[in-house]
Amino acid sequence: MNEHILVVDDEKEIADLLEICLKNDGYTVHKCYNGWDALHCVEQMSPDLAILDVMLPDIDGFQLCRRIREKYFFPIIMLTAKITDGDKILGLTVGADDYITKPFSPPEVVARVKTQLRRCQLYNRPEKIRKTNEHDIRGLVINKDSHRCFLYGTELSLTPIEFSLLWYLCEMQGKVVSSEELFEAVWNEKYFYTSNNTVMAHIERLRKKLNESAKKPKFIKTVWGVGYTIEYQ
Repeated sequence: MNEHILVVDDEKEIADLLEICLKNDGYTVHKCYNGWDALHCVEQMSPDLAILDVMLPDIDGFQLCRRIREKYFFPIIMLTAKITDGDKILGLTVGADDYITKPFSPPEVVARVKTQLRRCQLYNRPEKIRKTNEHDIRGLVINKDSHRCFLYGTELSLTPIEFSLLWYLCEMQGKVVSSEELFEAVWNEKYFYTSNNTVMAHIERLRKKLNESAKKPKFIKTVWGVGYTIEYQ
């Protein structure tokens, strides 16, 4: 293990605490105390994962996450004292993969870091032995072996969570999948009432990348009160 973790928090005590607990698990940690330094750090070393505080002295964590997502797709965990559903949905919508509220337990942060890295590595490792595992649905081509997705010949840049979510729906094409099933299959965690907001935010992001609206979707359709589906035709 030698993954590089970027920690961005203007509170030095919190950044130092995260550095200690992550280093104890074998990670290399890079600390920044504002958003612009963090962007420069990302450009220089392209971390394997970033932990971003929302309240920063220059640009907030949401803007920082959005800027990073313009070019990079490593996992991002938002860290903040805010706990409203609106803030969580905003964080997920701009590209975050997970959301931790303060005060936090250091072991919980490490566990979530490991989960995100494991998921990212799972969908990006080459596996030449395995047969091609691909779906082609009306111009949407997704290949699990290469971890690449194309829409009418143009490659889509999907985060590991987005890829996993789209792959699961393609695997289940023709079947309506509930938010609970999607959440537990993709996030590998127990479903709670607020988990539906997480699923909705990621579905919205996927639809934007697929250039479709919720009212007239070509691929991901909502079956109200039931779940989501990708139909055969």
